[in-house]
Amino acid sequence: MSKSDCLAWAAKYSTNASPACVNTCVATLRMVIDVAIEAGSRYDNPAKFIKKLRVRQKDLQLPNRDQFLKMVEHIQRVNKRFSRHCADLVRFLAFGGFRKSEAASITWADCDFEKKEITVRGDPETGTKNWSIRRVPMIPDMIQLLEKLRNQRPDEPTTQRVMVVRECQQAMNRGAVTVGMARITHHDLRHLFATLCIESGVDIPTVSRWLGHKDGGALAMKVYGHLRDQHSVNMAQRVTFGKATVENNILTPA
Repeated sequence: MSKSDCLAWAAKYSTNASPACVNTCVATLRMVIDVAIEAGSRYDNPAKFIKKLRVRQKDLQLPNRDQFLKMVEHIQRVNKRFSRHCADLVRFLAFGGFRKSEAASITWADCDFEKKEITVRGDPETGTKNWSIRRVPMIPDMIQLLEKLRNQRPDEPTTQRVMVVRECQQAMNRGAVTVGMARITHHDLRHLFATLCIESGVDIPTVSRWLGHKDGGALAMKVYGHLRDQHSVNMAQRVTFGKATVENNILTPA
């Protein structure tokens, strides 16, 4: 395997695969060849000459609150065996910002109603994406959802998983068409959670920690920074150098 072989493969592969997929495969190829180098089978890594492709940031088309609620209501009304469970999963993902794989592994034992937080451990074998355990606070909507589910299934052991279904993409597709909104994925519900948190005033480092990011908020800033900027503009409108009066211990413009 030579430098030209690697470059030719990358050029051909990139014509049919996304930049993110190409970058992941190239990184894997480099690691495989590194194993060969450590074993003494090679002296160089020709894959290092493949340049990383630029990944275009996804243009998020998320539903507003009204569209989201209507979509969930539609999913729940469909007369199918798992319709109600699919609606619960959509709410669970949106209210907690979990990855689909993380949500599938959350049990009742992970839901602490006293501390109002959920422990995210990920898959029992593979863990979370970042191989860490995190705790996500329950927003009021999440508390209401979990209390409803627990009342419906009071005899389940604490080891039982909270969600009955693991995915609901087809149900969301139908719901989006009915509501007249753009199609969204399970991962988009994670974006929706982060977006509403930031729009509600939660700072980006905190949101990043809830999402399980390990970069101190760099990725969240890249994806959601424009929301923070808009929030900053809105807050700036409250600042004035005009005469202020004190009402109920609060400074307000005169």
